Amino acid sequence: MIAEYRRVHSQTEAWPEIRAGIRSVGILEMEIYIQGHQLFMIVETPADFDWEMAMERLAHLPRQEEWEQFVSRFQECAPESTSAEKWKMMERMFYLYD
Repeated sequence: MIAEYRRVHSQTEAWPEIRAGIRSVGILEMEIYIQGHQLFMIVETPADFDWEMAMERLAHLPRQEEWEQFVSRFQECAPESTSAEKWKMMERMFYLYD
């Protein structure tokens, strides 16, 4: 199942409409890391980026709902869950402070 999840997110298999939609809401770069069965996403955005507004826009873009249903088989969520429901913002609590 993890190998299949990796495959559908590969450069050749990830849907072009999804990548374009992510960029169209203002996300500059997105990386997903995996450790066992847990995923961690790093998202690079402009300083004035509004996560909630971007996720709302993303949810209504072409094929986004179809993509969320497609990848829900790999995730512990309902097929109708949006990206905003699957991915939650984290608070940074430590860095090397210069």
